[in-house]
Amino acid sequence: MADAILETRHLSKSFKGFTAVHDVSLNVQRGHIHALIGPNGAGKTTCFNLLTKFLVPTDGQILFNGRDITNAKPAHIARMGIIRSFQISAVFPHLTVLQNVRIGLQRELGTTYQFWRSERSLDRLNDRAMALLAEVDLSAFADTVTADLPYGRKRALEIATTLAMEPELMLLDEPTQGMGHEDVHRVTSLIKKVSAGRTILMVEHNMNVVSGICDRISVLQRGSVLAEGSYDEVSRNPEVMEAYMGTAGGELGGVH
Repeated sequence: MADAILETRHLSKSFKGFTAVHDVSLNVQRGHIHALIGPNGAGKTTCFNLLTKFLVPTDGQILFNGRDITNAKPAHIARMGIIRSFQISAVFPHLTVLQNVRIGLQRELGTTYQFWRSERSLDRLNDRAMALLAEVDLSAFADTVTADLPYGRKRALEIATTLAMEPELMLLDEPTQGMGHEDVHRVTSLIKKVSAGRTILMVEHNMNVVSGICDRISVLQRGSVLAEGSYDEVSRNPEVMEAYMGTAGGELGGVH
């Protein structure tokens, strides 16, 4: 399809005879927020691990901007612009919020992970880091030790460190998992905000989040694509209802 940033063609993954992902063909359009949803055990995380090269497909192809990346290494696709949030999330809990984002920005200096360098060499990144923190509403927390952040704010910091890597395609794995209502609303608004000019593929259980911000939804069941379309389309699909609720009656809205 025209202007697909990411495609999978007949993607499959088996583990010792168990097929976790079967014949999955996705088409993620540039500029969209695209969600992968499905019941527990549907294959969503395995699919994400295939896309980010933490797993090797048993069969099928993965294309990014029309280029075959099926056999590429994780570091290579990260350099190409596919960034999964946990890859560069706030893994330094005893550093400040600002310091965590600056580490994500070190790639621009060619000094990634060279922690022995003088901190002064990173000072030039402060303006960019503060701009990223402003984008995710964390400016007031710049000097806060990351371990002391509320849970929802930590997820916002993960998004900021993801943005620091200048992703063309952001992969977010359950960005609102474990959050209370207020944090869910804040992070959902944040994802919508940072999606401007970017493409986001996300796994998400909360149907209220999915219905509110996603352009397109792919529903997985038992490793295969059960349905695809807008939220209105998939939420009224009897097969999707049965997969989630055990019944073909009613609607999907409000399912978590």
